[in-house]
Amino acid sequence: MTLSADEVARYARHVVLPEIGGPGQLRLKRAHVAVIGAGGIGSPALQYLAGAGFGRITVIDDDRIDTSNLHRQTLFSGDERGDAKAARAVEAIQRINPHVEAYAAIERINAANADRLLDSADVVIDGSDNFATRLAVADTALARRIPLVSAAVSRFEGQVAVFRGWEAGKPCYRCFVGDDPAREGLTCAEEGVLGPVTGVLGSMAALEAIRAVAPFGDDSAGTLLLVDLLALRFRTLRLPKDPGCRACGGADVRAA
Repeated sequence: MTLSADEVARYARHVVLPEIGGPGQLRLKRAHVAVIGAGGIGSPALQYLAGAGFGRITVIDDDRIDTSNLHRQTLFSGDERGDAKAARAVEAIQRINPHVEAYAAIERINAANADRLLDSADVVIDGSDNFATRLAVADTALARRIPLVSAAVSRFEGQVAVFRGWEAGKPCYRCFVGDDPAREGLTCAEEGVLGPVTGVLGSMAALEAIRAVAPFGDDSAGTLLLVDLLALRFRTLRLPKDPGCRACGGADVRAA
């Protein structure tokens, strides 16, 4: 596999980075990223994943575009209200970069279909808005040994973490949240969210997906980045592996 003349010109600013270079760009071209949710996090992430030159992008979302989405979900326009987010996101990806193969899965991912939907993915970004979905995605990513980039936002805050729980000393998502993390709380509609906050976290999720495929800098797996944009403060915490975790603690995880 090689880069075409247009791709060499398109990715020139990546290729001149010693940490990426031509080999890193070719890794991206060969890679498949699956994105759960084309909403506040997924929307900006997909733009940068497409721009970065991932060879294949799968968008998994069963939701439809609503007027209240438009202040932060920048892939969409007002005349697309009511349309499937995944389908419109794929159209936007193809406008951004015709070298990317993009696919829409207009269905809600769950424990029953996650293995099928994440088949062949090299990295997964989860920007979903409920723990049932996050746990199904995390369990499948762990079982298939797919690096998981998990991102979330609320009001003026957000967090992003990378999980590779099959590795020694690296936690899985359940090490972080436990088996039953769901709890009552305010929804995004009730709490609110500042639009650019989703842009920051979505962009960082895309950055971590790129790092997972074409490694550069420090390995971020096993750390949690907390972002407080009300105070313009960033903190990084080290997440320990839970030796009692029923998903990864002390057990062999099957290979993909």
